[in-house]
Amino acid sequence: MEQWFAANLGDAMLAGEELERVCALFEQQRERNAATAVLMRHENLGRLHCELVLYFPPELAELAAAVGAQACGRPGLSGLGVAIGSPHRLAELADKD
Repeated sequence: MEQWFAANLGDAMLAGEELERVCALFEQQRERNAATAVLMRHENLGRLHCELVLYFPPELAELAAAVGAQACGRPGLSGLGVAIGSPHRLAELADKD
């Protein structure tokens, strides 16, 4: 099983600054990350507002560690989108289902 990582950025309306930081870190490694992406989903975790959760595939373990992401299983496809990177990474994930 592939080891994925998740980082909950909290209230989606307030997550912009942290999302920008993750995107900047991703861009610094653009050549290494050309064929991959950080994925995202707005999730309702029982709180008043939905939260923005980022998902890092196995090849982005170093970036995940840099932002404090926790190990998790491969995310389901429902509501999943690309935060930054190649949209092909999301398509590859769909092909595995």
